[in-house]
Amino acid sequence: MANAREIRSKIRSTQNMRKVTRALEMVSASKIRKAQDLMRASRPYARLMRQVVGHIARANSEYRHPYMVRREAVRRVGYLVISTDRGLCGGLNANLLRKLVGEIRQWRAQGVEVEVVAVGQKALQFFRRIKDIHLAGSATHLGERPRVEDLVGVIKVLLDDFAGQRIDRVFLAYNDFVNTMSQKPVVDTLLPLQAASDLQASHDWDYLYEPDAQGVLEPVLRRYIEAVVYQGVLENLASEHAARMVAMKSASDNASKLIETFTLIYNKARQAAITQEISEIVGGAAAV
Repeated sequence: MANAREIRSKIRSTQNMRKVTRALEMVSASKIRKAQDLMRASRPYARLMRQVVGHIARANSEYRHPYMVRREAVRRVGYLVISTDRGLCGGLNANLLRKLVGEIRQWRAQGVEVEVVAVGQKALQFFRRIKDIHLAGSATHLGERPRVEDLVGVIKVLLDDFAGQRIDRVFLAYNDFVNTMSQKPVVDTLLPLQAASDLQASHDWDYLYEPDAQGVLEPVLRRYIEAVVYQGVLENLASEHAARMVAMKSASDNASKLIETFTLIYNKARQAAITQEISEIVGGAAAV
């Protein structure tokens, strides 16, 4: 019965694994509602901020803020990459990082240097292993209720580099929450503002700024960029819980199927052992 004992041990191990995956599935199922509420509550604000900044970026103003200036010669680009802190969420992080690696290779083929700011432990660990990419900053362990204050530092790194002309493009990479079963990796243009694809068309009118355009636009544009990044963090958080819930449910189902298969094999082995013992007893009795 050595083979039967081994199978029985595998069944117990798989049952314990199924308990863990079911627990993780229920935890993510309970957290996804709160994450979705945070994400949906922030969406209207981020959308209206995009409209306002779109009008400002396309207005016929004599003053052009540095964030709105498009540079034709691109020597260095920056990526703000939002990932999860924990794993066990399927291919969520892998799909995003695979998309980023493809874009980074294209930039490097053109002789453009790449700078990365990582938000989330998985992105931080990934880009630490890549030696030819400069990791300018990181923010991890934002929790279930991220705050804008925790992101200001890493955002400022890229804004200062762009304003100082040390980088010429800034991109935001995150997982966009489509629905519970679908999350899409997205790479959006963050700076310069006029390069974003969803900004409004040009207008014939302008704004009147008090006291001056620079004093008004500086905090408004910074607040806009913070709002866009914060919305990306919330989208990624909702995507994380949805992906983990689906992945753990799939793992639990596979564990159940594996337990059924092991149980069938165990019963066959046990029956074969009993049959062999009966045959030996009958053979011994016949010999006497």
